[in-house]
Amino acid sequence: MARLGGFESAPRLAVGVSGGGDSLALTLLLHRWATERGGALLALTVDHALRPESAAEAAGVAQTMARIGVPHRVLRWEGEKPHAGLQAAAREARHRLLIAACVEAGVLHLALAHNQEDQAETLLLRLSRGSGVDGLAGMAPSRSAGPIRLIRPCLDLPHERLLATCRAAGLDWVEDPSNQNPRFARARLRAVGALLADEGLTAERLAETARRAARARAALDRATADLLAVAASLRPEGWIRLDPAPVMDAPEEIALRALTRCLTVVGGGARPIRDAAVERLYGELRTGLERGRTLAGCRALRRRGAVLIAREAEAATDRRVVAPGECVWWDRRFTVAPSAARRSPVEVARLGVSGWSRVVAEKPELRRLDLHATVRETLPGLWSDGRLLAVPTLGFAGDDQPMTDHVRFSPALPLAGPAFPVVLASGGII
Repeated sequence: MARLGGFESAPRLAVGVSGGGDSLALTLLLHRWATERGGALLALTVDHALRPESAAEAAGVAQTMARIGVPHRVLRWEGEKPHAGLQAAAREARHRLLIAACVEAGVLHLALAHNQEDQAETLLLRLSRGSGVDGLAGMAPSRSAGPIRLIRPCLDLPHERLLATCRAAGLDWVEDPSNQNPRFARARLRAVGALLADEGLTAERLAETARRAARARAALDRATADLLAVAASLRPEGWIRLDPAPVMDAPEEIALRALTRCLTVVGGGARPIRDAAVERLYGELRTGLERGRTLAGCRALRRRGAVLIAREAEAATDRRVVAPGECVWWDRRFTVAPSAARRSPVEVARLGVSGWSRVVAEKPELRRLDLHATVRETLPGLWSDGRLLAVPTLGFAGDDQPMTDHVRFSPALPLAGPAFPVVLASGGII
């Protein structure tokens, strides 16, 4: 934990605990670590509701947490489940629910129990899909996830070490049946793990390969950050002004990475951006970007000698009903907290054309704001029964509305944040 750094003097953390051995061991260790420092730990279990017995399993985790004295919540994945891409959808839902619970609890750090074998499997999966350096760097031990920081303290520890921790504490764990289901790629890789190890592809060696790729990725990240510091200006309304000249002067790999990071920050970063799409945008920038382009949930177009990158209006479909005083992460871009003085919940949805018409009808002076229409239309508005109540980013509120609603641009990734962290063989993280 010391090598991860960045904790409060009395640290408050959350941990995702499934009831498996890895997450139980991490919960034990984190509970001890936080308690010794006057902090606290919150355990969070996601019930995906994919199997009839999942609710009982979540209840069993709650009993275990009560036994070791760790506060616990069960988060249920409601709604219809997809038939295709189920694991990816479940993973996305799990992260969304966990992050929302952290925000609600005022927790800044979410710990996950991925271990050395998980890192090795990630490397093999990405290798099978033709990933480059970024993918082969595997999972990061620490990364930003919008309003929280996601940490993986056990990423360089073997699975057996974590199970031994549970045994030493006298705790039983459960095994997720999906871990053995050949329908899923990770399960198929586990089934041939011994064969791969016989050929030298042990979890330890694969994790070492990921470490070397992470080192290369970190160097590329630093060069990309240097370019963005010169070329990009990030605005609180969630858009970027990009000077194309330094981008075109940079090495192509660094320029492509800079464009990808801009698109990820503005577009919400829910899904990886295809290299081919970024390469096409790069080529069009070289020829002047005469026509605007739509990709990765963004609009890129020329404006006043620069390139404007803004959220695509049609892609900002997130709609949330939020209680007064509650805080949500909307569209993976903005944290939104309606005023506690409000008497009833509000719906958070994009402003749109009709919303902007309402804004300037009530406050004509806002027409003078130097915001492109695409930017305005994708700002979060607070609505009730089809009536626009407020747009905090613009300082707009209806005549009878409080002015204490809070909105802050909180992208999933920083535009030019720290380089990809590397787990060192000596046991440190840089």
